[in-house]
Amino acid sequence: MKLTEPAFQSGNLRPETSGEGPHPELSGRRFRLLAAAVLMLAAVMFFSRLGGRSLWSSEGRWAEVAREMTLSGDYFWPTINGRVYYDKPLLSYWLVAGASELAGGADEGAIRFPSACAGLIAVALTLFIARRLYGDETALLAALVLVTSFSFVFFSRHASADMETVAGELAALALFLNHRARPTLGWLVPFWLMMALTSLTKGLLGFTLPLLIALIYGCLADGWRDLLSELADAPLVEAPLVLARRNRWLFNRKTLPAVLVAAGFYLLPFVVSYLKTGSNLGLYMVFRENILRFVRPFDHRGPLLLYVPVIFALMAPWSAFLPGALLCVHQMVKRPAPSPRRSGDRFALAFFWVTFIFFTVSGSRRSYYLLPILPAGALLIARALSAQTDALAPLARRALNAGYFIVAAIAILGIVALAPPSFLPGRLAHLPSLPHPDVFAMMWVAGAAGVLYALFRPRPRARFIAVCVAAYLALAYIFIVAMPAVEGYRGERVFARAVNARFNGAPEALAMYKIWGPGLAFYLRSPRPIPQFDDPAALAAYLARSKTRWVITRAQDLGALQLPFVIIEREPSFPWEPAKRRRGKYLLLQIARN
Repeated sequence: MKLTEPAFQSGNLRPETSGEGPHPELSGRRFRLLAAAVLMLAAVMFFSRLGGRSLWSSEGRWAEVAREMTLSGDYFWPTINGRVYYDKPLLSYWLVAGASELAGGADEGAIRFPSACAGLIAVALTLFIARRLYGDETALLAALVLVTSFSFVFFSRHASADMETVAGELAALALFLNHRARPTLGWLVPFWLMMALTSLTKGLLGFTLPLLIALIYGCLADGWRDLLSELADAPLVEAPLVLARRNRWLFNRKTLPAVLVAAGFYLLPFVVSYLKTGSNLGLYMVFRENILRFVRPFDHRGPLLLYVPVIFALMAPWSAFLPGALLCVHQMVKRPAPSPRRSGDRFALAFFWVTFIFFTVSGSRRSYYLLPILPAGALLIARALSAQTDALAPLARRALNAGYFIVAAIAILGIVALAPPSFLPGRLAHLPSLPHPDVFAMMWVAGAAGVLYALFRPRPRARFIAVCVAAYLALAYIFIVAMPAVEGYRGERVFARAVNARFNGAPEALAMYKIWGPGLAFYLRSPRPIPQFDDPAALAAYLARSKTRWVITRAQDLGALQLPFVIIEREPSFPWEPAKRRRGKYLLLQIARN
């Protein structure tokens, strides 16, 4: 990949021009080879040792819902340990169940397989969108930025509906960009169907976000000045018509049949669920989790500016370049000289800011909700790093330089990870040693050497490659080497196996007290729901009338049990864990007979 001019070069800028000189495209064969190489790198990162670590956090929900669907044969009524769990639409559960069937069983790799596939598709779609907006070089850079962004890799290796949502939204936006000038049923129907399909994975975000981005971009594709001028020249009552004319792709007679087809497709699983169960819980949960949570949140109330720091964590290490990229692209769209890439800049900015503002104004906020912004950030960063020097304002150039020095400093300081844990304060001094330090050392030497080399060769090509190599090696070590290596220090799967060994894999004689653990339920693999209790009196009454003498609870809840018991199994604890975490460990109790 050949960059045209040093985007980071020190010294005076050239005389003010458009900064948009010709960008020679790669030959078709060369671009295809490079694109295939990028996708291969992504596949290695997303699929290698995908099942090498046990389930983490929310992954248990998708795993257990899919397992129970397969056991019961009912794919329209999601449950966890027999209790209905309709917090998400059905498609993401079906994808996990289908992957498990293909793999011959529900293991960690199969459960994460749909997310890894969605991550790979999202990289390919980013490549397509960036190529259409900016050309071959920027497309390859944008795809590489995604492949080496921490949270994008994390969620591509994590069982959830988040990466399917990102891929579906990108697919809808790709259709929009490719066909918006000609509103025909040939693309409007697939466009709306894609949004419906995406909304069946996590929620109405699959409709909302692509439509908002497309509408805002439609209004601003020719710039703020042009829009304001047209609105000023039109009577006030005709202002909606001005906006509608700028969005003819939506406001036309062919949209209605496309919407009806998509609505029918989206509602079909809920209708079948209602006909089978007589319950409209699925649609109610769509309202509760998407509309009510947005306007009147009942949980996940993060601070208003939560996503300002979050975006820097999500997109590490490339977030160091994000301020400079935003300055650069905002400056480019303001230039008076015409630019063949101005429309792409406006789309990338609309994509980024609409997504950021949408999640910020929502009353319910969690860090990973912002994941759909990562492709927009990749577009902006790739655009800035492939720009000619005279396209950069001094402030933008300095911000990009500062970003590189931050990344270089972090890469060089990575050697600290090789220090023994005894150098750490407090209970952290009891942490185990770095997994496979020889592998880490080799990767660190390669990454740091590249970063240092590029530090003294201020060319965008050298610096971009150095950051890519260092980030790829670091993420490969974290996800492919280190995480599987530390499985011995994670206790849920170990505890479940110990319980299953005691019951010969059939834990029918169990009850659970104050436990809602989808991951634990998945690893226990009971063929029928395990009785769950939150009231100690109800548990005591159940034990009195049944043959059950075994209870799983947490250490912190033992005090409420007015029953004689003996602790038979404990989830492993480690000295570096805080006391609160140790109190939350699982225990298997044997209840003594009266």
